[in-house]
Amino acid sequence: MGYLGRRIGKSQDTGNSTADGTGAGILDLFTNGYFQRQGNVFNAPGLPPSALVATGGVISDYPDGAGTIYRAHIFTSSGTFTVTTAAVGSFPNTVEYLVVAGGGGGGSNRGGGGGGGGYRTSVVGDTSGGGASAESVFPVSVSSYSVIVGSGGAGGVDQGRGTTGAASVFDNGGPNPISSTGGGGGSGRISLDAQPGGSGGGGGQGFTPPAAGAPGTPGQGYAGAPGGGGGEPTASGGGGGAGGAGSTPMVGGVGLRSSIVGPTFHIGANAATTGGWFSGGGGGSSDPSFGPGGGAPTAPTPYSGAGPGKSGGQGVGNPGTFATGGGAGGGGSSASPYVSGGNGGSGIVVVRYVIAQLTATAKATGGAISYYDSGSGMKTIHTFTSTGNFNVTTGPLSVEYVVIGAGGAGGGAAMNAGGGGGGGGAGGFRTSTGLTVNPGPNPVTVGAGGAGADNLSPTSLSTSGTPSIFGSITSQGGGNGANASDSSGGSPGGSGGGGTANPTPGYGSGGVGDRVTNTSTPAPAQGYPGGSGAASSPYQASGGGGAGGVGGAGGSGPGVGGNGVQLPSTFQNPVSQSSPPTGAGGLGTPGPGGYFYVAGGGGGAGFSPGLPGAAGGYGGGGAGAGGGAIDPLSGISGIQNTGAGGGGGAAEPNSSIGGNGGSGIVIIAYPST
Repeated sequence: MGYLGRRIGKSQDTGNSTADGTGAGILDLFTNGYFQRQGNVFNAPGLPPSALVATGGVISDYPDGAGTIYRAHIFTSSGTFTVTTAAVGSFPNTVEYLVVAGGGGGGSNRGGGGGGGGYRTSVVGDTSGGGASAESVFPVSVSSYSVIVGSGGAGGVDQGRGTTGAASVFDNGGPNPISSTGGGGGSGRISLDAQPGGSGGGGGQGFTPPAAGAPGTPGQGYAGAPGGGGGEPTASGGGGGAGGAGSTPMVGGVGLRSSIVGPTFHIGANAATTGGWFSGGGGGSSDPSFGPGGGAPTAPTPYSGAGPGKSGGQGVGNPGTFATGGGAGGGGSSASPYVSGGNGGSGIVVVRYVIAQLTATAKATGGAISYYDSGSGMKTIHTFTSTGNFNVTTGPLSVEYVVIGAGGAGGGAAMNAGGGGGGGGAGGFRTSTGLTVNPGPNPVTVGAGGAGADNLSPTSLSTSGTPSIFGSITSQGGGNGANASDSSGGSPGGSGGGGTANPTPGYGSGGVGDRVTNTSTPAPAQGYPGGSGAASSPYQASGGGGAGGVGGAGGSGPGVGGNGVQLPSTFQNPVSQSSPPTGAGGLGTPGPGGYFYVAGGGGGAGFSPGLPGAAGGYGGGGAGAGGGAIDPLSGISGIQNTGAGGGGGAAEPNSSIGGNGGSGIVIIAYPST
């Protein structure tokens, strides 16, 4: 059960308030109960002050350096922020916020860079250089507030422009929602009009007149740059960013840095060091005589979250970084098949409020820090949703850990391919107790999910996830699902990718689990194999393996994704549970009889007209796409920070893209006392 606090001194009716807390008062559930034992929480006269209590997202508790303790709720996927208890006394019933929309997709074939997602915040100082002032804090009461996290825009194809990123919204459906506009798509070689957005997309390489850059939204971002014109050689314009306009040639606008996630939780671009950078503009592309486009001006390049463009025939533009709202890079130049632009980075929503005033010390820094007692004593928990450092300041420490690799993407399909794509395998799942961690910085790597592709050419096959690493513990990335024309079948990994449905021998085999990603090298136990696709009509693809079970085989219908597993009880803090019905917006997803399930495999795609794609396994796996004319033809992505596999893409009547794999996560716990 959760930590319930304790009474200090006399009863609430008879005690006297004192600065050292020994007088009286039933102390607050978490804030006063835990921090009273750490020192210097003052109980004011009368009814003891207490902070509001809320659920939703990944929780990060941190001091600001001046004795104020904040709690931040970090949403990297859509969910619900629910206030269960109002604040009392000196604690405010208001919250601060950061709302960043999805970045724009890059243009195809010498395309312009995508614009950064719109950036809105109420935190004073976090708009410096952005041309806008911090907005008002948001009043709350005992209620639920919907949170929508926008996805990044898709890269342009066939010389077309990228699409605009999706909006991110705090309190969707309320009377005064905080909504940020998605970043504009960069223009393509043929579709020359860049798209406006939170920040505008960059203009593609044109002739006369040059392709114009698109405007940004006042108070949220800047304009993209125009493309070069007047013949060749020339280059495309960069997308705008929240901190500055794009420029020509190829340079995306710089993003802005936010302090809302705290000084040690390094989410956002360049997360391993300074962190907190969002909404940079994507770089434009160029013709063969130019070098790769940049993602931002020279000094802030690692901080923007945006993807550089490509030159020549170098391939698909780089994607924007997950959970930064970064714009994507434009695709390089080539003859048919034309090079696609990159996908924009997804957005993020963070909500924070004051929970205590105190002086306290910690045993380590890094990640989102929270506190929870599951029945075995109070634990300090560090949650890494992006790469960073676990810096032990008082140690060595004996820790409990969960390390989950990133999920593989679902397989894609070309037009009239022989079958649908297999589901992506989940990232490897490893957990144990008693790991000794020595003082000093200890690197933590959080794997990136595999990228879905459409199987139109050998350069656009779906990819496997990448590993997550903490010290000596490596959890492998999940294998990608087999593409419809991929003779190697599903890829091996922490869990294996599902096979496609194809009569050609070997195409339909599932990838092996417990393997170093994309190899036959054995790895410690961490996942299951993908299923095998059907080799005869109706050609249904199979599901990717999960941490808790094998991916389902294709047969009369496509195979479901392998099931995930539930996090250990140490990490099941109720304030971090995900939000139904989507199963996102928190730590893990719902599963049989509870929450906190992770590492589910992606579902296989349908093929025959009228047959839907299969469901992903519980634990965040994406569903496969339906066959025939069923919409959508593209697979559903695995939920971020679960290590889940993406769903496979269907084959008929058009090409389709496999769903992206979900990124990994690393969680570390140790006794608080």
